[in-house]
Amino acid sequence: MKKQMSHVLIAVISTALWSSAAFAQSPPVNAPQKNIGEVSRPSSVATLLVMNADSATLEGGQLVLSNVAKNTIAFAERPVKAAGHLVTQDVISQWGEGPDNFAENPPNATISVLSGGSKAIDAVVTLRNPKMEGSKLTFDVSLLEGKLDGATGPAALFIDHWRGWRNVGWYGLGAATGALAGAAAFAPRPPVVNEGYYEYPPVVEPVCPYGYYRSVYGECRYSLY
Repeated sequence: MKKQMSHVLIAVISTALWSSAAFAQSPPVNAPQKNIGEVSRPSSVATLLVMNADSATLEGGQLVLSNVAKNTIAFAERPVKAAGHLVTQDVISQWGEGPDNFAENPPNATISVLSGGSKAIDAVVTLRNPKMEGSKLTFDVSLLEGKLDGATGPAALFIDHWRGWRNVGWYGLGAATGALAGAAAFAPRPPVVNEGYYEYPPVVEPVCPYGYYRSVYGECRYSLY
């Protein structure tokens, strides 16, 4: 009887040691890696562009942006919901590229000047034939609404529904991580839920009233002790 018990005990100990060793040798599960601040080639999604400049003039059928910023801000619409930026010169070089490009379908845009540093003066135009000369950017325009007469100060040009795709640094919106919102190049894609960022876990409502603390035993107390 004692001999049988010894064999059983040895078998149990051996099984426990084997299980512990196997668990210790199991490779750790790595958390998903988040690519932050990388340049990507997103799909051709409708995007709002914002170009900033030191000043803007609108006269003689031309809009002139002086000392325009070297990078242009981009905001992708739903369902992608991403933001990023790209080189302004790349926007100009892609003006006539791809389907539904700006050369074939000139975009509407709003030019807004902070005159005197506080009062915004706006005009709505249709943009054509961009021309970049150093830091000066010129468009042929058709005036749809408003004017910039006497407006002096920093300017922002808001361009609607750009569909370029090259060399954009995309960042996910709606999450504090700022993770990259990647996409397949050259082709539209269906909506994807939670791609490109990682949500925070759901917030658990406290079980104790305000001013009380939950002890390690599950009781609500006035203090932690």
